[in-house]
Amino acid sequence: MATSLIQNALQVNFDSVLSFPDEGTVQMFKARDSTRLHGLLGCPSVLYEDDLVVLFSHSLVSENEIISCVQGKFFGISEDQFAEPVKTSCKKKEMKVEFRLLNVILAKSVTVKAGSFDVVTHQRFLLMTAIHFGLKINWSKILFNILKDMATKSSKKAKGFVAQICVLLKDAPNLTLGEAKTFPPLNILTVKTVGIYC
Repeated sequence: MATSLIQNALQVNFDSVLSFPDEGTVQMFKARDSTRLHGLLGCPSVLYEDDLVVLFSHSLVSENEIISCVQGKFFGISEDQFAEPVKTSCKKKEMKVEFRLLNVILAKSVTVKAGSFDVVTHQRFLLMTAIHFGLKINWSKILFNILKDMATKSSKKAKGFVAQICVLLKDAPNLTLGEAKTFPPLNILTVKTVGIYC
């Protein structure tokens, strides 16, 4: 299961992608400032795989908090913490480069969909529209609800937000974590790797 936590994950190296030669793509990345997604997508890339597996396997979901036991200590994640730690569908291939890239980033980093990334879901379409046009939306509520789906045992939602949860675990008082691993370089979006996802 630990490998599956990282398999579809994607973090963004914003310093690198802002030098991308396509102006539409650069504008799309600049728009993330108004959506407060910069911290979520560009978190420090340290992973505690074993602790994440334990967190997801022991999680209890309530309306306002996800509670789990990690390293023998109870740990809770609330909507407020998760916000800042740090219906139309179409085919991806029919979209402009910047929207294809944004679709992949949302699919792998925010909505954490497993399987085919070619279909743009209604949820991702709405998120892309909000980002592109700089609409004000409650990102903490959206992201926390996605996290609750991941932590709900009966849900078939892929487990994700691994880098972001690791930031929360690392900052938790009195919690000693296991072995830390670096985020796989192939799962970090840079100007050199952006072509893989378009």
